[in-house]
Amino acid sequence: MARIPGMKTQRNAELGLLAFAMVLVAAYGATVEAGRIGEITPTFWVPAALLSVLFLGLHFVVRYTAPYADPVLIPAVALINGLGVGFLRRLDIGDALSEKEPIPGVFSGIGGRQLAWTLIALILAAILLLVVRDHKVVSRYAYTLGLTGIVLVMIPAVLPASISEVNGAKLWIRLGSFSIQPGEFAKIALVSFFAYYLVRKREVLSLASRRVLGIDFPRGRDLGPVVTVWLLSLLVLVFEKDLGTALLYFGLFIVTLYVATERASWLIIGLLLFFGGVYVAYLLGASVGGPFANFYDRAQVWLNPFDNENYERLGGSYQLVQGLLSLGTGGLFGSGPGGGSPRFVPEVQNDFIFAGMGEEIGLFGLSALLVLYLLIVERGLRSALAVRDSFGKLVAGGLSFTLGLQIFVILGGITGLIPLTGQTTPFLSSGGSSLMANWLLIAMLLRISNAARGPAASGGGTDRAGGPGKKAPAQLHGAMTEVIKP
Repeated sequence: MARIPGMKTQRNAELGLLAFAMVLVAAYGATVEAGRIGEITPTFWVPAALLSVLFLGLHFVVRYTAPYADPVLIPAVALINGLGVGFLRRLDIGDALSEKEPIPGVFSGIGGRQLAWTLIALILAAILLLVVRDHKVVSRYAYTLGLTGIVLVMIPAVLPASISEVNGAKLWIRLGSFSIQPGEFAKIALVSFFAYYLVRKREVLSLASRRVLGIDFPRGRDLGPVVTVWLLSLLVLVFEKDLGTALLYFGLFIVTLYVATERASWLIIGLLLFFGGVYVAYLLGASVGGPFANFYDRAQVWLNPFDNENYERLGGSYQLVQGLLSLGTGGLFGSGPGGGSPRFVPEVQNDFIFAGMGEEIGLFGLSALLVLYLLIVERGLRSALAVRDSFGKLVAGGLSFTLGLQIFVILGGITGLIPLTGQTTPFLSSGGSSLMANWLLIAMLLRISNAARGPAASGGGTDRAGGPGKKAPAQLHGAMTEVIKP
């Protein structure tokens, strides 16, 4: 995409922030080695240098394909990704020392695998930016993407537990040493479908039948889409045995619906439907069992984590309790990178990476990480507010909310606020599915922010749903302002 003379692209600012992020990653790696080994090896800088090369490649792709994109997104995500690689390498070093083996190389262990997955994820993100030069083109394939997203979400539910179940949740497809979490890739597909559908139907869904306590509620016959997605989310809850995934997709649809219609009543209806359905599933698990039993057991573990029966039985609260103890041990400042014992927490490289890192960097360090996530979500919402077309507003808003809600679901499970889920921490946890899917999400936000910040020719000058040259409706702008304001 050609640069418009006189308009600032802020790519140099992005480059400077990216360099600063990689310096922090290198410093973290050095601190980990000093705390765990007692010395800093001559190769401490290698992971940060390799990541710098990878992120620099994506930076140049953005520089020439989306020159007006938000300059903060890549550096913020790169810092989280780099810290994740550093912590996973810290686990490799700890495992080697406990087994009295030599310190592993940069390309070995889960840290080395995460480096490889980062390379693949960045290549996919670059391909998306090269192929999708205008985000509105995605709306042409909305129904195909919607069907694809539903299939990806439901595939693990119909597969045998031996192939799809990990730690009680059926979210995976495992064939030998290969495994993938298809639901991670469904996010972008479903957001695109929801956005296209709601842009076309927003006038109907905005109609009110009656006003209760100052809130306009929709007509009964307009509840069909919400009830359909609600039923699908309950199917995910029951058959995939995962509250987090069900909450993620239903919450995504409801918030996108609110942004499209600016009706707070949709949020109220969504909350009542979801929590009502969850409570009924809990009661059925207690009385009937069957497919509802797993959710009932998870709820019991959540309600009584320190109960001896829950703590000792297989699949009980041992992981949750160890995570809580790890966070408590870390306190405000932590034991220092490399100074903790994160391996006492099962699956610390995946679901509980926040707990493992929290022991070493403390509450202040975790708060800084959360601020980075908040910054990414805020920049995504800012792009949604600024882009000129309705479809782009809903896609950017939906993707940003998805990222924020996923962090809430993960932290809620680790801290005991909600039942545990099988969700992985975006950009931080070990695993290729999550890393690839979330970098694709960031690439889509970069594409939309390019249209939002650049001239009309950069892809944001028309509203495909409303016709060429038409601006996005005022209600969408108002809803996004309401979402983003403090």
